[in-house]
Amino acid sequence: MSSQPAEKISEKLPEKMSVNWIGLWTIIRREIQRLLRVPIQAFVAPWISALMFIFIFGYVVGPRISTIGGHKYLEFVLPGILMMNIVNAAFLQSTSQVYFQRFMKYVEEALVAPLSYAEMIAGTLAAVVFRTASTAFGILIIAALFGGVRVVSIPEFIFWVVIVSGIFGLLGMAVGLWAKNFEQLTVLNIFFITPLSFVGGVFNTVEMLPPFLRWLAWGNPFFYFINGLRHSMIGFNEAPEPLGAILSLVMLAVLSLGVWRLFSKGYGLRE
Repeated sequence: MSSQPAEKISEKLPEKMSVNWIGLWTIIRREIQRLLRVPIQAFVAPWISALMFIFIFGYVVGPRISTIGGHKYLEFVLPGILMMNIVNAAFLQSTSQVYFQRFMKYVEEALVAPLSYAEMIAGTLAAVVFRTASTAFGILIIAALFGGVRVVSIPEFIFWVVIVSGIFGLLGMAVGLWAKNFEQLTVLNIFFITPLSFVGGVFNTVEMLPPFLRWLAWGNPFFYFINGLRHSMIGFNEAPEPLGAILSLVMLAVLSLGVWRLFSKGYGLRE
């Protein structure tokens, strides 16, 4: 029984490990172009929503509150408002992208293209980060008009924007593969993401909660996301500094492996 020469095997390894940059950029460009065709839905809507939160809670309610955590109320709530919009933008982008690929049947083009599953996932996540970064930048500009923008650590700020975008981008991809109709796309957002984000410390500190309810914050992943972004912006921290970052990276790794597994099994793609 003949075996393939070692030198021929070694010649194939770089090809398998190389990245199809053209295919990857095609995925990213297609999704960015799709976003730019619906700017009101993709960008203007979250900016207006954030403007209402900033105006009511920061400009109207804020002056009636002296300080919270040693900071102006607008400065305190802005990271929470920003994180809610980052989460929503990431989740909506990935769910719609994956679901419409299945619904319109053009996911078959990606499946027959010389793209690995990792490249397909990376292309989707790149579009997610583009949308969340654009959303975040627009909200910062709006908040600057009200004098509520501070960023004490730009690298940490970028870390939380990218990591949380990745987590909810991957979660949205899993939901997009699972959903059979438009209603199912919103189930996780309505029953889990929105409620958990509101009780994750957007408008209050953990100390403001009754002692018997503080476990809701410590057991809520959104608390660590908001707390991390808040620390990067105003230096205020309520949790052990490395804890939130470690938990977030673990979540990102687990979801990455899970979504890659779903793609490799063809779950929701080859029906």
